[in-house]
Amino acid sequence: MKAVIMAGGFGTRLRPLTLGLPKPMVPMANRPMMEHIVKLLGKHGFDHILSLLYFQPEAITGYFGDGTDFGVKMEYLRAEDDYGTAGSVRNAGDFIGDERIIIISGDVLTDFDLSAVMRFHEERDSVATMVLTHMENPLQYGVVITDDNGRITRFLEKPTWGEVFSDKVNTGIYVLEPEVVNMIPYRKFYDFSKDLYPRLLKDDAPMYGYTADGYWRDVGNIHEYMQAHRDLLAGNVEIELSKNELQHQGATLWIGKNQDVDDRAKFEGVVILGDDVSIESNATLSNCTIGDNTRIGSDAVVKDSVVWDGVDVGPGTRLTDAMVLSNATIGGGTVLEKNAIISENSRVGKDALVKAGCKVWPGKEVEDGATLSTSLIWGEKWNRELFTDAKVSGLVNVEITPEFATKLGAACGSTFPKGQSVVISRDAGNASRMIARSIMVGLVSAGVNVEDMRTLPIPLVRYGLKTGRHAGGLHVRHSPFNEDIIDVIFFDEKGMDLPSSKAKSLERVFFSEDFPRARVGEIGIIDYPIRLLEAYRQDFLDALEVDVIKKRRFKVVVDYDYGGAVEVFPAIFAALNCEVISLNAFIDSSKITRTRERTATSLQTLSSIVCSLNADIGFLLDNNSEKIRVVDRLGNQVSDMLLLLLVTSLYLRSYTTKLIAVPVVASMGVEEIASDYGVQVARLRSDHLAMMDAMVNLDPGFVGGTRGGFIYPGFQRGADAMFAAVKILELMAKGGITLAEVRGDFEGYFVKEAEVPCGWNKKGQVMRRLMEHSEPYERDLIDGVRINHGDHWVLVTPDRNRASFRIVAESRSPEKTDSILDTYKEHIAEWQK
Repeated sequence: MKAVIMAGGFGTRLRPLTLGLPKPMVPMANRPMMEHIVKLLGKHGFDHILSLLYFQPEAITGYFGDGTDFGVKMEYLRAEDDYGTAGSVRNAGDFIGDERIIIISGDVLTDFDLSAVMRFHEERDSVATMVLTHMENPLQYGVVITDDNGRITRFLEKPTWGEVFSDKVNTGIYVLEPEVVNMIPYRKFYDFSKDLYPRLLKDDAPMYGYTADGYWRDVGNIHEYMQAHRDLLAGNVEIELSKNELQHQGATLWIGKNQDVDDRAKFEGVVILGDDVSIESNATLSNCTIGDNTRIGSDAVVKDSVVWDGVDVGPGTRLTDAMVLSNATIGGGTVLEKNAIISENSRVGKDALVKAGCKVWPGKEVEDGATLSTSLIWGEKWNRELFTDAKVSGLVNVEITPEFATKLGAACGSTFPKGQSVVISRDAGNASRMIARSIMVGLVSAGVNVEDMRTLPIPLVRYGLKTGRHAGGLHVRHSPFNEDIIDVIFFDEKGMDLPSSKAKSLERVFFSEDFPRARVGEIGIIDYPIRLLEAYRQDFLDALEVDVIKKRRFKVVVDYDYGGAVEVFPAIFAALNCEVISLNAFIDSSKITRTRERTATSLQTLSSIVCSLNADIGFLLDNNSEKIRVVDRLGNQVSDMLLLLLVTSLYLRSYTTKLIAVPVVASMGVEEIASDYGVQVARLRSDHLAMMDAMVNLDPGFVGGTRGGFIYPGFQRGADAMFAAVKILELMAKGGITLAEVRGDFEGYFVKEAEVPCGWNKKGQVMRRLMEHSEPYERDLIDGVRINHGDHWVLVTPDRNRASFRIVAESRSPEKTDSILDTYKEHIAEWQK
């Protein structure tokens, strides 16, 4: 039988391990990862193998040759261009012919029963079978839903937590019939997950998912590589080690040929020793892998570590959860801390200290007695995921330090052509100023120019990017909810929140630590924008019916929340013939983070002033000028959900449109209002990027959020609190009505939410059980699972940042809503067992 091994990856996230090797050749238990795959294929009768190559192909062809030494026939094909995953397989049409093939990656570790996979494929008469496995954290993989017979009904590549509908993931192992291979365009970019499988689903082709027993791990980054070794030593995966097993001192040793082990050496746990290894007196080895031709000096301690071939570890050295790559030298008395990596052909002198998380690049030298430290505190957060949506967040001067910010800026700048420009702004906090300036240093070091907007709010950054003159933008702020946390928010060249695909690309560059810097003559410059405020003000007014607003002569109370809107909004109000009473209308760096208590106090104050001055309305802007809180003319506070209903009603009274868009968590009242006007409602993911995408792609009348953010056509692509506030004035003026007069129609909807703790390793399992539970009901699978019951609904979503689930429910009575929440709290607790 024939098999195709995908062996063309660059292995960027595995650097520095892959700087001198293609990813499939990285050692796993002293043998290339791809060798374990070749042996697995041969074990199950796949004796004719084609390897698809791209990066450093000679390393693979030189090692495997014609396959004779591995009991198979090996052929190779190097693509002339990047045709994508499916396109690369189609390029091998001459090898495949009219035969069924299995496709597998050369850089995974697995012991799946491939014979069982083939039997399943044949029994189901499948044209394409995807091998699946259960994964505790499915975010980095394609999530798959099958029916009881295994037929695939839904597939989503690399979802967010709100889109994780199952813990079954795509392992990248496929069985394809030749007619499916022939569906792939020849020598064109075509992807299995993005192109071929969606097409098969659309065509209702018999495509099945086989949920395999056994072990599988995608060795995509350093963490996964080390975990794969831990699993291997723990006996969690069955692979052929080609070594002799020996029980010694209560430890299990897998030993190669020609060992020179001193009788006084100590062993603990499971240890793999390659050929021609020398272990000197009183050395201690515990749960580690030692490569061929390596010496471990006397009194050295090697614990939970991976050591490649040709390494010399000096006497008295301490390695803990570290990696030492081929032909490196570690001097006596040196200490390598957790996650330290010493690359190939490097030398670390005697009595040195290599701090946790520090990587020594190939060919580098650390002098005797030196302390090598990293500027980044490598916590679990950064190892798991740098970005949350379009944002990088962390503790000030702990996780996000000036050094970290400079590196982040340099990584970001390296993704743009030299000479391009980026806009950046910040809030007034001292920490935000420090981090913004550090990012600017990194950007200019990469040859990128910077336009510094200083304390202008986020809507001005988006507006500045509308010109098309810049490659992207950033905003640095204190978290609105925790003054100890800094957020760095990224925007693309059009002012949109940075898409997840670009965020992941930037994340890979950042972790690779291998991005170019500019030469002296290419270093960027820092400048300041000219006439931005004037242009923003004019376009702002051009997008409104100014005369309608001016005729009403509104009296408005505005709380600026000490934010940057105070530099912009007063000049706009001056053109609207409004009487404005301004509160907190100055920038104060000590008032950037808003607690619940301060928000409640601010709204109460706003309420009192609106009533006492007989104003028409009161607005509380958030510090970043993206969201608004509203008080009606009677002093009643308007909740975010009620505000969405009121704006929907006012908008549809005055404007004709076919469609509006709201998040999936929005009240069912939106549909009830829209149905009176014959307007459709599009439901979206509950994030700002989804709102922006809807404005661009769906052509709605407006996009309304559930947290005080609104987007209208004709001005901004993102939420702008200043524009949203004035738009409400326009709607009231056009309709001849106030919010206080409308709100009584929409106060009969009761929305509540709750949070239920759930470990990260149980989230996928809970989502799978939730999908099974909701199967009989009408449901929306947009962001989490929303189950609709006509007069009530419930939405269950895994929290993106916390080990918990969020439940939101709505009905026509508070008691009913509470009952729904209680029911699903119990369900989620039960589904974790």
